[in-house]
Amino acid sequence: MAFEARRTIGTAAALAASATLLLGASSSSAAGKGPPMPKASHFNRGSSKVSNPWFPLARGSVYVYDGQKDGKPARDVMTVAPKVKRITGICAAVVHDRLFLEGRLSERTTDWYAQDRHGTVWYLGEKTAELNARGKVTSTEGSFMNGRDGASGGIFMPAHPAVGQRFQQEAFRGQAEDRFRILDLAATIATPAVSSTSAMLTAEKTPLEPGVVDHKYYVRGIGTVSEQQVAGAPPGQAEVSQLVSLRGG
Repeated sequence: MAFEARRTIGTAAALAASATLLLGASSSSAAGKGPPMPKASHFNRGSSKVSNPWFPLARGSVYVYDGQKDGKPARDVMTVAPKVKRITGICAAVVHDRLFLEGRLSERTTDWYAQDRHGTVWYLGEKTAELNARGKVTSTEGSFMNGRDGASGGIFMPAHPAVGQRFQQEAFRGQAEDRFRILDLAATIATPAVSSTSAMLTAEKTPLEPGVVDHKYYVRGIGTVSEQQVAGAPPGQAEVSQLVSLRGG
């Protein structure tokens, strides 16, 4: 999952407290994982529609985020493709993500999401590539697909979010192990594209980057609007981004 967005709520003390809360949580399988990946019959046959109000993926939608990564100006363009990807018999929505650093394409990613019959959105994998200044692929680290080489998808957005819920979004040992916890359902957020006093605030971490914590904000009817790295970054190097435009869909 690529660089996305940024938060504008609370004080430094609040950020530190919530980061500590997540980092102090148990990292056991029981604590870090949601239910196992369901079978294809648990999803709507032949449909890749994702309509969860906290993470809707309308075909043709284009989300644009501006911010910083690795100390450089960054722009992330996320496009919901009109096509469908079938993974272990599940029809998944296809999302193309393009990250530009200082105007140059630095990373391209294709993500796959599917919504089950109860409204929960599952993350089924990603195909990612980092590029050098000449456009040559230098790494595909983090790529995985549910059901391939022992990898498994996970919950990206529950059907009925509640404060304190935590889920593993992906499970591919040593490559993709993101997990998150819901901290608030009434957070205040302001970006150039949208403002809300009832946003969802989550904290995301991975055992592959100990000590690193990201805060993400979601607004109903839109999806991800903001992100900021709140722990684990060198001074001046925290990754931040915010939604600056949304069109189509």
